[in-house]
Amino acid sequence: MPNDAPFPSAAGIVDVHTHAIDPDLPALAGYPDQSPQLVIERIDDVSARILLDGKLYRTIDDRCWSPARRIADMNRAGVAAQVLSPIPVTYRYDAPAAAAAELARAQNDFLARIVRQHPDRFAALGAVPLQDPGRAVAELRRVMTIPGFVGVEVGAQISGIELCEPSLDEFFTVAAELDALVFVHPVDHDVCARIVGLGLGFGLGMPVETAVAAAGLLTSGALHRRPAVRYCLAHGGGALPALVGRLDKAAVLGGASPESRDLPSRLARGVLCDSLTYDRSALMHAVAVFGPENVVFGSDYPFPAMPEHPAAVVDGLAGDLGKAIARDNFCAKTKVFDAEPIS
Repeated sequence: MPNDAPFPSAAGIVDVHTHAIDPDLPALAGYPDQSPQLVIERIDDVSARILLDGKLYRTIDDRCWSPARRIADMNRAGVAAQVLSPIPVTYRYDAPAAAAAELARAQNDFLARIVRQHPDRFAALGAVPLQDPGRAVAELRRVMTIPGFVGVEVGAQISGIELCEPSLDEFFTVAAELDALVFVHPVDHDVCARIVGLGLGFGLGMPVETAVAAAGLLTSGALHRRPAVRYCLAHGGGALPALVGRLDKAAVLGGASPESRDLPSRLARGVLCDSLTYDRSALMHAVAVFGPENVVFGSDYPFPAMPEHPAAVVDGLAGDLGKAIARDNFCAKTKVFDAEPIS
C-alpha cells in the first residue's frame, strides 16, 4: 500500500492529540536581566526554529501552522478532524506569570483563528498559565467561550507542583463547571536526569511523567474533591496501565478494602486516555484499564512520534471498538463533531 494511501477503515478519524504553533508567536519575556525564554525564529516560509533560553530546541515546518498543509495530510491519512493543542515546551510554567499569561493568550488566539477558518476540520485545546491558578482560571473561562475550544492542555506537573495538589482545586473545579476536557501531556524538560542520562527521555521518561501525575490523581483524593473533571492522559496513559494493579495492592496494604470503589483501578475508569501506545497489546491494556468508551485517538501530529499509518492503530479491532476509539468516544463526550463519519 502506498505511503499516502489511507487504510480502508480510516475515514472519520478524529485525532485528539496534535500540536500547532504560530510561527510569528511573540517572544516570551524572561526576568528583566534575562534574554527571552521562548523565541520562534522564522527560517523561511515553510520552516522555523524553536529556541528555549537561547538554545535550539527543535526545527519545525509549516505543518505546525498551515491549515492547508495539515488538511492535505489529513485527507491522505483519512483523518476527518484534528484537535489542535500547544507544543508542551511552550507551557513555560517557570516564567513570570504575567508573561506566561500573555503567551497563553497569544497561542489560544492563533488556534482560534485556525478553528474559525475550518470549523468542520479543527477543534482546540488551549494553553493556561497554571503557575498562577487565578490567571489560569481567567484564560480558561475566556477560551471556553470561543467556538471550537473543547478544553485545555496542561503539563504532568507545574514546576514541581503536582496536578493533585489542593492549590489547583479551584482551576479544576472551574474546568468541570465549564465541561472542559483537561488533556495531560508531559514536558520532556521535566523528565528526571537519570532517565535522560540513559537516553530514554522519549521512550521511558515521558510515560513515567504521565504515570506519576495520574497516580497522584488516583490516590490523593483529588478525584473526590473534583468529581466532575474530565482528564485525558496522553500516550495511552503512559506507564499507568502497567502499574495500576500495584497501586491497588498498595492501597489494600494501607488499609483499603479490596472491594472499595476508591481503588485506583476503579477510579481509573473515570479517566480518558489517547491511543498513542505504538503497540496493539499495550493499547488493549489501556482499553481494559480505562474502559473501551474512554480511549480516544491520538497521533502526536506533526512530529516524528506519530504512527506511520494512523488508521493502522484502530484497523481490525474487534466489534465497534475501532470506530469508538477513532471518533465516537471523543464526539460523544465533547459534542464538537458528529459521531458519524465526517466527509
